[in-house]
Amino acid sequence: MSGPDSEFDLIQRYFAAPAKSSPDVHLGIGDDAALLGVQAGHELVVSVDTLVEGTHYYPDHPPDSLGHKALAANLSDLAAMGADPLGVVLSLTVPNVDHDWLAAFSRGFLALSEQASVPLVGGDTTRGPGAISVTVLGQVPTGQALCRTGARPGDRLVVSGALGGAAAGLALECRRREEGQRPANAQAPGCARLFWPSARLAVGRGLRNRARAAIDISDGLLADLGHLCAASGCGARVDWPRVPLDPLLEGEPEDRARQWALSGGEDYELLFALPPNEPLELLSLSVRTSLTVIGEFTAGSGVEVVDANGARLDVARTGHDHFAG
Repeated sequence: MSGPDSEFDLIQRYFAAPAKSSPDVHLGIGDDAALLGVQAGHELVVSVDTLVEGTHYYPDHPPDSLGHKALAANLSDLAAMGADPLGVVLSLTVPNVDHDWLAAFSRGFLALSEQASVPLVGGDTTRGPGAISVTVLGQVPTGQALCRTGARPGDRLVVSGALGGAAAGLALECRRREEGQRPANAQAPGCARLFWPSARLAVGRGLRNRARAAIDISDGLLADLGHLCAASGCGARVDWPRVPLDPLLEGEPEDRARQWALSGGEDYELLFALPPNEPLELLSLSVRTSLTVIGEFTAGSGVEVVDANGARLDVARTGHDHFAG
């Protein structure tokens, strides 16, 4: 492609932000590939995620929010591994060249890139059905990566932040669509968790050598807890009254609040296994984020949710599945 809207022109105009003197970026945008250095005594951490138009976002999704969210979702994977970001690669497919859209998308993406100290070091732009693929690279001290395989019966089940806010925002946005209100309102206070998620990088770093296993909550607490339990070969009990709820759920019927908090997804909080002798209060102070014990890992398999009296609650626990019917 050539001309004023060539691939190279678009990259130079919207995505050629300098990697601000990061010692880990030896060569950034502008060559056939980027060169990054991994510090001695560290392991490389890599994660990739793809957002597809019509499945993960709609054409009228505010592009600045979309740029932010595409990066935040991947940074959350680094957080779940206890990693520090090194750099990010972006592959962007758009049906046509819309300069206003590209300017807003890059503004949201690069603002979070700078905030999280994760420079954009390369990528690709193509024409086609809308899709955004982000690959993040990070590093973690050798042997200190958080995995899904270490939880043991008796470990406390702990979650960061509060849950259900993204699902509440999605419900609000769905009501807007049903009423014919467009475009999507990314600035509505009730949609903040949906459109502007945060990655818990500081929490992940603080969990090194403390937590036994961890996962980020992207598909819903119960679905992701099920993945962690399966990898660790144990079960878990969730004490519903202890689950921290986003203020947006205040006043909602309990069944709905429970569904949003436990199965809503896209909260991007961290869920982890903490040994009984690890002081939670000191950990919470060190990461400057609220951490709440919501249950316990158990022997056997499976995840159960119980009420204040220990009675089992029936909660749908299927997370998002791209290939579900």
